[in-house]
Amino acid sequence: MDFSMVVSEDRIKRAYKDGEFENLPGYGKPLNLEDLSAIPEELRMAYKMLQNAGFSPEEQKLRQEVMSIEDLIRTCENPEEKDRLNQELSHKLLKYNKIMSSRGVKTNSSLFKNYERKIEKKLL
Repeated sequence: MDFSMVVSEDRIKRAYKDGEFENLPGYGKPLNLEDLSAIPEELRMAYKMLQNAGFSPEEQKLRQEVMSIEDLIRTCENPEEKDRLNQELSHKLLKYNKIMSSRGVKTNSSLFKNYERKIEKKLL
């Protein structure tokens, strides 16, 4: 241990003995920690940055699903399957728009959607 670590530990022990930690907000309550164990270690920082910027994992998942369904629709030749995929796409888009509108982001502009899709395709 280096000198600064020893000094820090000593100050923490002294403060604990003097009772300085007893009247802190949340004292005796469980900590609200995020469980990031399901996210690979090398992606955790990027995940936290997206989360802090207001993007949720659900939103990202919905975007991926929408893009996959759109790709399936373009390649599908069966009319019944294409109708089912269009219904699923509508459902996913409604869900995505609901999430975005709750944040105050307008997603109804077709110009914005086309631009957004082009950017997403280049990035993904």
